[in-house]
Amino acid sequence: MQNTEPKIIEKEKIVAEKLNGRFAMIGFIALIGAYLTTGQIIPGFI
Repeated sequence: MQNTEPKIIEKEKIVAEKLNGRFAMIGFIALIGAYLTTGQIIPGFI
């Protein structure tokens, strides 16, 4: 007995996941930029 109904994903969850991914990519680029300009992974921290 399997459930034959397709799973329905709310549009808000899809938008939230895309936004989360985009912010993660921006953060990663900022991390690389900070490392290239200062030589530190976390500038100002050790």
